[in-house]
Amino acid sequence: MPLGERQLISRILKLSDQLKPRGRKRQSTVVAGIGDDCAVLRVPGGAELLVTTDFSLEGVHFRRDWHSPQFIGHRCLTRGLSDIAAMGGIPIAAFLSLALPSGVSQRWVDGFFEGLLQLAKGFNVPLAGGDTTQSADKILADIVVLGSVPKGKAILRSGARVGDQIYVTGELGGAAADLANLVLRNASTIRRRKTAWPQPRINVGRILRERGIATAMIDISDGLSTDLAHICHESGVGAEVWEGAIPRATLNRCRVGMQFALHGGDAYELLFTAPEGKRFQESISGVPITPIGVIVRGKTISLLRADGSRQPLPAQGWEHPRAAPT
Repeated sequence: MPLGERQLISRILKLSDQLKPRGRKRQSTVVAGIGDDCAVLRVPGGAELLVTTDFSLEGVHFRRDWHSPQFIGHRCLTRGLSDIAAMGGIPIAAFLSLALPSGVSQRWVDGFFEGLLQLAKGFNVPLAGGDTTQSADKILADIVVLGSVPKGKAILRSGARVGDQIYVTGELGGAAADLANLVLRNASTIRRRKTAWPQPRINVGRILRERGIATAMIDISDGLSTDLAHICHESGVGAEVWEGAIPRATLNRCRVGMQFALHGGDAYELLFTAPEGKRFQESISGVPITPIGVIVRGKTISLLRADGSRQPLPAQGWEHPRAAPT
């Protein structure tokens, strides 16, 4: 059984202090954090505030018998940080509301916060507050991440224009293929593989914004087909995707199937558009950047196959609140 709220808060504060970055660091954005009724944050001058919130629900986004608590905590924060990255922003602080059933061990809770706070440390994002309560039988975690972006500079989904090239960061399909393997094998725990531990592309998003590269952007949390459809809908355009150009992840020494790369979620890579002829490096902050298509007139999204044939590309990724894949 997990500790009571006051003891749990003390434990979180101790772990947070242990994981604080050492040496020289930027000025803290938190004036007053855990321990008061509200957090007091310092927002950079001339900036606009970014706010995002994401649920992680047991049985929908994770399973305790498949995923380690460290992975679940890491992924919980990744969801929020990835949204900030997709706007070209810098994270300021995170807030967590956590509902735990009585049967959850304190060891599990400690592991969850270890995974979350290790990732937070990497991006110098303080856990500034939240709430804890008891749930009936499942774990529910709601992460709120605040970020900042210079006034008027947030990269929206609505900025894609006809002729823009379409790009993705990293590789696609690994997390979805990994989940399919877990379902098939009924695995007891997820392995610590690259595909299993997504990394929010904060630095890439910031550089795309600072250099004026991206015209529209979104993170690939629901699948390439679905998230590209979001950009096209908000921008009032269509798209042509080149099947042979899509960078597919490798799992068990084999490239994942195209269905996973096109429709699998939980990648947390960035999908963005940039003007034709815009010059930039093939990797940003060590992350490969791959052109995979072009924005076209109309509303149709099509897939140009390797054999030269063309077919519609429907949005077949994750759709809320459709039934969970697990």
